[in-house]
Amino acid sequence: MSRRQTPPYCGVSWTVSVLSPSSDFTYPFFELKISSMLYAVSCPSTSISYRRSLDYHGFRRRRLAPARLCVSASLPDANGIKVEYTPWLIVGLGNPGNKYHETRHNVGFEMIDRISQEEGILLNTIQSKALIGIGSIGEVPILLAKPQAYMNFSGESVGPLAAYYQVPLRHILVVYDEMNLPNGVLRLAPRGGHGYHNGLKNVMGHLDGCREFPRLCIGIGNPPGTMDMKAYLLQKFSFEERKQFDYMVMNVDHFSIMLTGNWYVGQIDAAQEQGIGAVRNLVLNGFNHSTTRFNLGQKYKYHKV
Repeated sequence: MSRRQTPPYCGVSWTVSVLSPSSDFTYPFFELKISSMLYAVSCPSTSISYRRSLDYHGFRRRRLAPARLCVSASLPDANGIKVEYTPWLIVGLGNPGNKYHETRHNVGFEMIDRISQEEGILLNTIQSKALIGIGSIGEVPILLAKPQAYMNFSGESVGPLAAYYQVPLRHILVVYDEMNLPNGVLRLAPRGGHGYHNGLKNVMGHLDGCREFPRLCIGIGNPPGTMDMKAYLLQKFSFEERKQFDYMVMNVDHFSIMLTGNWYVGQIDAAQEQGIGAVRNLVLNGFNHSTTRFNLGQKYKYHKV
């Protein structure tokens, strides 16, 4: 048996089937309702499977045979053909707690918060030591995650989440800070090493050492002078880096009077806005010529001609 229900946050059809172990027939009596927080979404094979014990109304839980829960996101095209979507796991790296809020090392967390706000996805569930939220970008299901086990143990969340939802490597996007890029410069890459970033190194370790997963690097620049690297990473962005104030002054009798003032976006906030667009394009279209143009524009965006 199959039932379809469209969640309020997504214009796709979610199909649920409970199959017998032999997968020759479905249980005729079982009805499952999908809430806004799903336990699974689609994968490369068009369905995700996992085992769990099932209750049906007042019936006692029985362990006669394991059932298989398959959930897929689909949308019929103009010809009525059902299109299946592979989900994305988008993970921002950072440290939990107010102590680290808005520090350079937490720009990954900030990006996840911005995507959550823009796409209307609530981060309200704890799973695999991570704060997660499930929703969609367009018709594509996504899982947002902020590991809560501190930066250097981020892989303890990413590995289990990817395995649980059976998300392929090519659909795991990791967002993190990068000192080798100027402040506010972004780079979107389909693969790469860890570049001595301990959080990313731990993620790779929990993905069997694989490096073939996308990453969005957010430049934070290098420490000035002889400043300690750790102190720099855990330092909050300056007022000029975060936001700036533009104003026009007029000299009257040697006094400067501010006539108008307007907030305008600083490098970090501007980078986050541009990052949201890059993530949307990646999820909907994959790596394409737009990604190349994006990286090229980021590379030279602060170069004056």
